[in-house]
Amino acid sequence: MEWNFSTAEQLAAALRAGEVTSAELTDEAIARIERDDDAINAICVPDFDRARAAARDADQARARGEDRPLLGIPVTVKESYDIAGLPTTWGMPPHRDYMPAEDAVQVSRLKAAGAVVLGKTNVPFGLQDIQSFNDIYGTTNNPWDHRRTSGGSSGGSAAALASGFGALSIGSDLAGSLRTPAHFCGIYAHKPTLGVVASRGMVPPPGPALPVEHDLAVVGPMARTARDLTLLLDVMAGPDPLTLGTAYDLTLPPARHEQLRDFRVLVLDEHPLIPTASAVRAGVNRVADALADSGARVERHSALLPDLTEAAMLYRTFLFSGSVARFPVEAYEQLQAHAAALSADDQSLDAAMLRGMVLSHRDWIEANSRRELHRHGWRQFFAEYDAVVCPVTPTPAFPHDHNPDPRERRIDIDGVAYPYFDQLVWAGLATMPGLPATAIPTGRSPEGLPVGVQLIGPMFEDRTPLRLAELLEQKIGGFQAPE
Repeated sequence: MEWNFSTAEQLAAALRAGEVTSAELTDEAIARIERDDDAINAICVPDFDRARAAARDADQARARGEDRPLLGIPVTVKESYDIAGLPTTWGMPPHRDYMPAEDAVQVSRLKAAGAVVLGKTNVPFGLQDIQSFNDIYGTTNNPWDHRRTSGGSSGGSAAALASGFGALSIGSDLAGSLRTPAHFCGIYAHKPTLGVVASRGMVPPPGPALPVEHDLAVVGPMARTARDLTLLLDVMAGPDPLTLGTAYDLTLPPARHEQLRDFRVLVLDEHPLIPTASAVRAGVNRVADALADSGARVERHSALLPDLTEAAMLYRTFLFSGSVARFPVEAYEQLQAHAAALSADDQSLDAAMLRGMVLSHRDWIEANSRRELHRHGWRQFFAEYDAVVCPVTPTPAFPHDHNPDPRERRIDIDGVAYPYFDQLVWAGLATMPGLPATAIPTGRSPEGLPVGVQLIGPMFEDRTPLRLAELLEQKIGGFQAPE
């Protein structure tokens, strides 16, 4: 039997039953990577010798009667996580030789749960793109169409899962970096509630790996099924033992409902600032129809929904406010001059980006106050609804575009060109207020490309969108291996 596309849950059951060993699973995964990854380029830093040793250790532990959540299961890790003995570069050539001394907290949790780490997956330069390519490791291709991107910045992890390179992976998300690659590659990913999963050791080289509380960014699980997402989230979740973990344990509340018919869902397929391609709209509607057919309450409009335009502007402001911290003084002063020249009437996404890049601390506090009003609005919204179904990006995976100036790139939405970074408005809907969001596959476009949606849930109620994802997987189907 070939195991490479089995779920983590299936592999765990087979290992417990003695149907296969971790050494066999690991050898099979390595053989597939060696056979297929030249065309995909998902695994940028293989660690096969240590993986085989870890698999032997897992088999011995099981023989002694041990049974941990991921014992013996092959997994991959996004390149941006520190793993002792392997380089952490974030795709930045000046740091190609940086070697951290210890594992990131999430890598430690994977290993403690018994996982076998096959290696690291590719990322964009500095994790700052919706594609995954850099001058150290090259370009990761979409397994469904090698001419197209696998997404970013967790594109290597998504491509690895879609290709059968390990059962699970861990990534991160600031601008859709878990959800967009999942949508582009036809897999599952979960962006946890802000603060639910510790991220120490997922830091630009050369560190140091401090327990920093991020403003927008999270780390989270990627898998080929919704149930596997929950399995991996349970391993990852919890505060950093160096900070909040000193005093607190995490207990996520159960899902609000166990049956589709009990969910109350708002469906969105259009954003006021950018259109939605017909293929993505069809995916959203496929989910909406499945929910309605199951008896769920499905609505298309709600006065309780926080304003989407203001949310996108706030997100753009926060996203780019942290991007200039290391800019040279001269470059920063030029940005300040450009921002000062903007008309007060210019409320475009580009203007929000520029203003965000030169935001004063006083203005940041004011923007944060507006964010808290949005969070309050979401609390009121989720008193009446359980989830929002909406796009991850306006299009399926787009062709590789490595123009060094992203401002000159464009995305094609049903034949019309739009600014490249405008596609981030959907990712920001959950990121700006810190809400959990689960990306799920919904089928394929007329061109045969995967199409996904995201399920946004109430803050700290991550199990609600995850359960909804599991039920929808049963209703409309889930991951399909690339043809």
